[in-house]
Parts: sequence; C-alpha cells; structure tokens
Amino acid sequence: MWSRFTSHLYVRIWLAVVATVVVLTFLVAAAWRFTKDPPQLPIREVLVHNVAGEVIGTAQTRPDRKLGEDLEFDVVTKDGQALKLLLPRPKRPPPPPWGRLPFDFGWMLIVVGLAVALGAYPVMRRLTLRLESLQRGVERWGEGDLSARVDTSGSDEVAFLAGRFNHAAERIETLMNSHKSLLANASHELRSPLARIRMGLELMGADITSPQRIEISRSISELDQLIDEILLASRLDARQADAEPFERLDLTGLAAEECSRLNVELSADLGATPDEQTNTGLGIATTGHSLTVQGSPRLLRRLIRNLLENARRYSNGDINLELAQIRKGPEDMAVIKVHDRGPGVPAAQRERIFEPFYRLPGASEREGGVGLGLALVKSISQRHGGTVRCEARPGGGASFIVELPIAGARRTA
Repeated sequence: MWSRFTSHLYVRIWLAVVATVVVLTFLVAAAWRFTKDPPQLPIREVLVHNVAGEVIGTAQTRPDRKLGEDLEFDVVTKDGQALKLLLPRPKRPPPPPWGRLPFDFGWMLIVVGLAVALGAYPVMRRLTLRLESLQRGVERWGEGDLSARVDTSGSDEVAFLAGRFNHAAERIETLMNSHKSLLANASHELRSPLARIRMGLELMGADITSPQRIEISRSISELDQLIDEILLASRLDARQADAEPFERLDLTGLAAEECSRLNVELSADLGATPDEQTNTGLGIATTGHSLTVQGSPRLLRRLIRNLLENARRYSNGDINLELAQIRKGPEDMAVIKVHDRGPGVPAAQRERIFEPFYRLPGASEREGGVGLGLALVKSISQRHGGTVRCEARPGGGASFIVELPIAGARRTA
C-alpha cells in the first residue's frame, strides 16, 4: 500500500519538500538555542577538611559562571573565617582565526540553509532527470526522427507517460512506413499500364497532330511525371536515398547543362576577375573557378531542374539562374538562386509551398503541375546538409534560394 502511494511523482516531490522543511526546522531551532540560550553548566561543590579529616567549611560555584572560566569558591569555615579558593583551569592556546566557529545566529542560519540546499538538490534532480529525458525524446520525435524512443524505467506517472509515448510513436512509425511503402509500390506498378497505354497509342496510327492525340500524350506525360516524383519522394522519406553515391562534383557545370536544356540564362559570381570571365551565350561562366560540392549528381540535377521548371511554369519569361559563393559561419556555402517574373508568392505562403501536394490557390487549375516539385527540392537540399527558401524578387516575381556546403570548405575558428 505504501509503495503504491509513494510511486506517484507528486507524492515523492511532496515528501521530499516536507522532509527538507523538517530538517531545516530542527537545525534552525538547534542553532537558535545554541546561540541564544547556552547550556547550563553543572554546579560544583568543594569541601574543606582539617588535618583530622573533619569538614570545617563548604562552598559551591556561582550559577552564572561561564564556560571556560576558572573555578572560584568563597568558603566560610565553622569558626567564621572567610577563605577564597581559586582553582585555575589549564591555559590552552587560542584557536586560529580560520578555526573559530561563527556562533552568530545569522551565520548559522546561512550555513544551515546552504546545507539543506545542497542536500535537497540531488533528491530533486533525481526526480526531474527522467522528465528531461522524456522531453529530449519528444523533441527528437517532433523533429522528424520517428525512431526516437524514451526510457520507461520506474513505476510512476513519468514511466507511464513514457510507455504510452513509445507505444504511440511505434504505431505512427509503422503507419508512416506502410504509407510510404504503399506509395512507392503503387507508383512503381503504375508504370507498366502507362507504358502499355503509350504503346497502344503509338500503334493506333492516329494523326499525331490531332487535338485528341496531343491531349492524351500530355496527360500520359503528366501521369508519368507524377509517378516519377512520388517514387523519388517516397525514397527520400524512407531514407533509401542514403544509398545514392555521393561524390565531388562541379555544380557550375551541372547548372550550365540544365540551363542549356531549358534555354535559361546562367550567371556565376565566384569572385573571378574580369579577365577570367567568358561569355557562354547563356550568361557568364567563370573560368578557373567552380563550385565543388559533395553530393549525388542525379539528385542535385533534379533539384536544379525542378526549380527551373517551376519558374517556367509560373513565369512568362525573364528566368535567371545565379550561382554564388558565400561564407556562413565556419563554412563556405554554394548558393543557387532561381529568379522569375511570375506573380510571386505571398509572404504567408512561402513556407507552405514546400509541403508535398500544396499549391497556391488557383494554381492547379491555371498552371498545372502535381505539387511535388518544390517538396523534392527541400528534401534534396536537406539530404545534402543545405536549406531552401523563397523570397520576393525586387521588381516583381519570386526568388528561390538554395544553400549547400562546399566540399572541403569547412574552416576552423
């Protein structure tokens, strides 16, 4: 019964506080009595004998004598004589200053308070340590680590809460893995019927310029793109992309290839002198300087392509891709900026556009797309230790900025 009662965390904290108050009360009372009411010294009695052994006088010590004083007796004999008897105590050397106790009540109260505080800290710390462990586990889980679990030792409310959290986290992780697996498998299986539809359309021999044929081809291409992006998003979420080989690659050349494919202007500001710059027809390419990053060529190519296609979808022209190198804290960062002259993104929506399948109101009907392009950009940048954000472009439009660590550019402070 008692163990069940004390298993509650609030009861244990209450008992610890009560015990601390009781100990403090007794210590303060003892200090007060010791400093304000010193202990009563016993009364000593002396007997004076003559040569024959007869008692000729008696005397007692004064009741108000202090501790450490010499024993002094006033003896009156039977024949009326008054004698003063002095028994000196042995003289001891005074204690050094550092050995003298501060018997003042204020000092004693401070010492007692410090002692109680030091004694109560381990008790309270032991009670709250598991709460901090639970907090760290919940924070890790909230940041996206669905495999995070917390310690369930103990038999109080904290242990019960930790057990329920682990159970809920395990169920959610299982559901998420099943959901990702279902998406990946369904997307993979959809490729076969799409391929058969495309082949059947080719074998029909219909006029390839007919509106029906063009519309069917466009729908098949959109479905194929949707399936491809769902597959890649599922692999990134399931961390299967960790198997992607990471290597040192030239980000400048990769960006130039994608800009050439979509006929987009490319500019690179890598700190070169005017003599080291050449005009490629697509913009400015800096010779002798390049942005080298550690990553997956396929994923980074997909990142740049999605940014360019998103800009082309929402802009009638004036698309520019800019490469730069900046120093951010102890690292040098490669910066990819894609600017467009589209309608722009409202400030309240600049975070949500990177969520899967989220598009601005009216965008799905007006511009098409599947709503996964920017979500993939965010996943790929995070996989490479980078970030992505959207800003307003001066003069109208939007700017999408990706920052990636440059390979081997970490500096020591």
